[in-house]
Amino acid sequence: MGTKKSAVEAIQRGETSLGIELGSTRIKAVLIGEDHKPLASGSYDWENQYVDQIWTYSLEDIWRGLQGCYQSLKEDVWKQYQITLKRVGSLGISAMMHGYMAFDRDGELLVPFRTWRNNITEEATKILTPLFGQQIPQRWSIAHLYQAILQGEEHVEKLDYMTTLAGYIHWKLTGEKVLGIGDASGMFPVDSEISDYHQRMADQFDDLICEKKYPWKLRKILPRVLLAGEDAGRLTRKGALLLDVSGDLEAGIPLCPPEGDAGTGMAATNSVARRTGNVSAGTSVFAMIVLEKALSKVYPEIDLVTTPDGSPVAMVHAQNCTSDLNAWVHLFGEVLESFGVKANPDSLYGTLYKKALEGESDGGGLLSYCYYSGEHITGFEEGRPLFVRRPDSRFTLANFMRTHLYTSLGALKIGMDILLKEEGVTVDKILGHGGFFKTKGVGQEIMAAAMNTPVSVMETAGEGGAWGIALLAAYCRRRKEGETLADYLEREVFSDGKCVQAEPDQEMAAGFEEFMEYYKKGLAVERAAVEAL
Repeated sequence: MGTKKSAVEAIQRGETSLGIELGSTRIKAVLIGEDHKPLASGSYDWENQYVDQIWTYSLEDIWRGLQGCYQSLKEDVWKQYQITLKRVGSLGISAMMHGYMAFDRDGELLVPFRTWRNNITEEATKILTPLFGQQIPQRWSIAHLYQAILQGEEHVEKLDYMTTLAGYIHWKLTGEKVLGIGDASGMFPVDSEISDYHQRMADQFDDLICEKKYPWKLRKILPRVLLAGEDAGRLTRKGALLLDVSGDLEAGIPLCPPEGDAGTGMAATNSVARRTGNVSAGTSVFAMIVLEKALSKVYPEIDLVTTPDGSPVAMVHAQNCTSDLNAWVHLFGEVLESFGVKANPDSLYGTLYKKALEGESDGGGLLSYCYYSGEHITGFEEGRPLFVRRPDSRFTLANFMRTHLYTSLGALKIGMDILLKEEGVTVDKILGHGGFFKTKGVGQEIMAAAMNTPVSVMETAGEGGAWGIALLAAYCRRRKEGETLADYLEREVFSDGKCVQAEPDQEMAAGFEEFMEYYKKGLAVERAAVEAL
């Protein structure tokens, strides 16, 4: 943004855009200037709860986290610039995709929020997928709704509105029941030709449940679909107080359509044009490849969603990625502390991640599964974090860390192999972002080996989805007539973007393939653990 003085002036004049993303373990806010570079940031750590066999976040935790994150941002603005944040030029809300938030006509939540992490809708997906002729994953909102219907849940009769977490927060901030098309495409199938829910499939669903005689039709209870850049309402006074309980934040701020973390990841990595792709790796991991043509058939491992501006995307989403890896890193931190050594978290992660590059190409015969929750790609409704080795395995720290980095991408690789090897999908570039890539070079090299494709990481990769939704908010406010999202990102945001590209190391790629054979055989061990424990 240039000088501190110019940054202060931009913040005071509201020549800024604010993005807030509710991730699975952290809520993050990023305030950007007219050059799209971060001016300030805030965060709030939180965790989902496992209540009555449902992964959930309470409404109290959602608002406490959102307010805590915004307060953290305000404090950062004050610390850097000695001014109170009162206005922003535009605002965007993003959150984890999918899940089920159901409300009655009074706006009351009917059942606890069922997040993407739940694998409890298998019966529903087995009926809906052949009915629609499109893969309906267990985490999609429509799967949760139909499962509730199949189970005869009483709340369905009272249903007036259903949405995602981002859609819910946007609704409370603006009064508008809308959703960005990318997030909407993870609720119910979207027809990219009309940029709206698929009408034939909506009619099929209504016909499927007609004997229930519910007082609603599907289209009436879904959010209205919006494309990136379209007007999604303004921050109300009540909404401003929900964000900033001090009352400093001014109402009237325009909001962009709320999006899911997949869409913001695409924006943050300049991956909305065809033949581009990105991988977001954190608590879960997903790859998004913008398609040139339709896939030849339905694959249970692959979702069909859209970019924030409505282009078709093949999505491979694995439920589990770094949670188990993080747990092991924290354990090693405890070991050091027991010897009186307090390791900086960044140093701890960096050292252990780099150690992985010293390991054997196949991980030395070690095996682990990072399944904190179920994993639909490999057919698990529940998971058990697991580490296994044979007596003759080479049990070294380097091999241990490499194995855990490999397994973080194991389920993802199964799905990506379908796209790249079986369907022959062409990808000109893949960009990585998320915590997996935080240690320079390591996660990137592992990912390149997994896909046997070059992987690039931008300098902005660490900003993640919060920066991505801030970009979408900026696009909504600043786009020129007829300017596409891809053009805006290319010309206004990434024209001088610096990328570091990693070519796949062929020895590591071959070793990863060997590891995957071991990984697939060992699924029987994971299955036994789920059944026994």
